[in-house]
Amino acid sequence: MKFVGVDYGLARTGLAVSDPEGRLAFPLETLRLADFADRKVFLAALAERIMQAGAEAVVMGLPLTLDGEESLTTRQIRNVTERLKRRVPLPFFFMMEALSSAEAWSDLREAGLKLSKRKAVLDQQAAVRILSSFLSLAPQERRQA
Repeated sequence: MKFVGVDYGLARTGLAVSDPEGRLAFPLETLRLADFADRKVFLAALAERIMQAGAEAVVMGLPLTLDGEESLTTRQIRNVTERLKRRVPLPFFFMMEALSSAEAWSDLREAGLKLSKRKAVLDQQAAVRILSSFLSLAPQERRQA
């Protein structure tokens, strides 16, 4: 099964895609809210990218606080997920995440990417981390949104 992973952010949203067997995750794209007229147009574009990727399911990163509690950002992502579900006729899953962007930054630095390149692909790499974590779960451990 092919998945698209989403690292949603208020300014930028990173996307990753799995191989058709759902084993490996690859960076796909970063969407910047500033590149769209408003949030509604942005969400339409995000839904379109998910469908264009040939996804069979969507994995949304769900950040928790360091003590495992939900935050304002968590609630925003739950709201965005509900709005996307009305546009994308696929199953949605949540993958609990913490520090995915910090870990992605470290991955990119270790890979030798220069600062400007790291900034450009950070959100995609965070989406790769989210999707990779999800793909490593047993199917019964996956939480549907």
